[in-house]
Amino acid sequence: MAWRTVRYFLVWLLLGLLMGASARADVQELRQATAFTTVDGSSESSTVSLPYNWDRQHSGRVGSATFEVAFSLTNTPDTPYAVYIQRIGNAYEVWLNGMLLQRNGDLAQPNGADYAKAPRYIELPMQLLQSDNLFRIVIRADSGRHSGLAPLLVGPDNEIRKYYEEDYRWQVAASLTVVVLSLLVGVAALMLWLTQADPTQLGWRRRDSLYLYACLAELAWALRVADKLIDNPPVSWLWWNPLMAMCAACWVCSMAMFCTQAAGWDEHRRLKKFKTSLLLFAAAGGFVGLASTYWKEPVLLTTYYAVTSAWCIPFALLYMALATRSSAKRAHVLVAIVLLVNVAAGFRDLVVLRMSDSFGNSSYLRYTSVLFGLTLGYIALTRFRAASAQARDLMVNLSSLVALKEAELAQSYRQLEHFARQQERTRILRDMHDGVGSHISTAIRQLQSGRASHGEVLLTLRDSLDQLKLTIDAMHLPPGDVTALLANMRYRLEPRFASSGIDLQWHVDSLEPLPRLDAQALRQLQYMVFEALSNVLQHAQASILRIEAHALAPAGVVIRVVDDGCGFDLAQAGRKGLLSMGERARAIGAALHIASAPGRTAVEIRLD
Repeated sequence: MAWRTVRYFLVWLLLGLLMGASARADVQELRQATAFTTVDGSSESSTVSLPYNWDRQHSGRVGSATFEVAFSLTNTPDTPYAVYIQRIGNAYEVWLNGMLLQRNGDLAQPNGADYAKAPRYIELPMQLLQSDNLFRIVIRADSGRHSGLAPLLVGPDNEIRKYYEEDYRWQVAASLTVVVLSLLVGVAALMLWLTQADPTQLGWRRRDSLYLYACLAELAWALRVADKLIDNPPVSWLWWNPLMAMCAACWVCSMAMFCTQAAGWDEHRRLKKFKTSLLLFAAAGGFVGLASTYWKEPVLLTTYYAVTSAWCIPFALLYMALATRSSAKRAHVLVAIVLLVNVAAGFRDLVVLRMSDSFGNSSYLRYTSVLFGLTLGYIALTRFRAASAQARDLMVNLSSLVALKEAELAQSYRQLEHFARQQERTRILRDMHDGVGSHISTAIRQLQSGRASHGEVLLTLRDSLDQLKLTIDAMHLPPGDVTALLANMRYRLEPRFASSGIDLQWHVDSLEPLPRLDAQALRQLQYMVFEALSNVLQHAQASILRIEAHALAPAGVVIRVVDDGCGFDLAQAGRKGLLSMGERARAIGAALHIASAPGRTAVEIRLD
């Protein structure tokens, strides 16, 4: 069973080969022609072999040529026929047996549109085909534009179309692909150059030059390859050819700088001179292209490209030698391989397309240049991966540092809390000493002297008790709320004023909280007001006590305690309570004013 299957396979394979050979036997490659050429007004005829490279035959002079190519058919074909010409022009006409088949461009207008860039496929009318046939092909040849005529392939339409479609894919569709990819890579490199900045550097050093060189190279190469797709350039050939030469030179020089940056040679002491020489070399490409076009000497541009190859080959070999070191990075090795491939392709293109008689061959460098774009993508991905790993490490380290700092802050908070408690305890003890303690000490001295009455001692003890209650109440007051502080004091002391026969007059406005008065400052203010009220109760012998509180612009308050008592002499007043009021006023930034005379004593506390 297996042997029978093998036999069937071999039979079908043999039949396929025989049918393919039969079909290809009908395809003729026409390489002999009679050429009638006209150069600088001089005409001549000769038998030539195709391909016919105009620049090699006539040193880049402008002219025209008519090629007569004969072919015979043994039988009148019963299937459609076609002819395929890999390259023809610059402008051309194709005739068969006296009938015009295709025309592109103006034969009488030199350096006009260039139709010699794409392969040409022409269907042959079956009624024109005879036993003996003659193609007459007329071309207009421009200087330095790769003009001429490639061999003709004539045969059945289905076979000829295969050759045409294959060459069209490689020469036109692939060129369009290269242009699109180069534009995408160039724009992506430009975005990377604009967005990936090092904040630790200044000026141009902030941005990575690797991406800038890749951007310049890819955009220049996109325009250079796009020339393959442009039959009619937007400017005259005198300027278009130098522009294309400059684009090629810019691509070479930018790729060289790209390679040096990828290898980490950006800090090399000789790199500055290297950059300058490459810049001059790229600019020279435009001048050489202009001279080559103006003087109609394509050999100048060929010589320039030969010098470029002579420089690129040792550069690539040196780069590869350095890349083989054990310390070289993987990206360095990859760039070295891509560089060697491109240098080899460029050298091949120089020899085949510009230094040989061949005509119609495709450029290899056009396709190998894509490898640089892929290499840039690899380098960018590698850098982003390294940056991501570094970011993860930084996040881990940052988390550890944050945890350590949080522990240190927690310890500091505990110490501050302990210190604050100590400060609060000290403040409470001082307030108890200055307030409650002072009043109790006074009561003890009164009892020990035996001269104080029972009522005087009782009054002193009540002041001590009121001071203690107010101190406790102050702990629960909102910071800055002067209205609440005064209202609380009224609640605690008004019964004593009534029992002492003092008429309390209350003129306190509703005040906005003062942000500057924290809890400690509010307690200082409370002590000052209480001291003033205590003096009225103990010494003033007053019948009317007036308490006022009003707001001051923009954010202040004034408090007044006014009585109609006997008053006292300020010059001789050195009592401890008044001295303490002055110290507390200075502690909270308040202005304390005391005025006393028989019948009116006023204590004013101003907070501006």
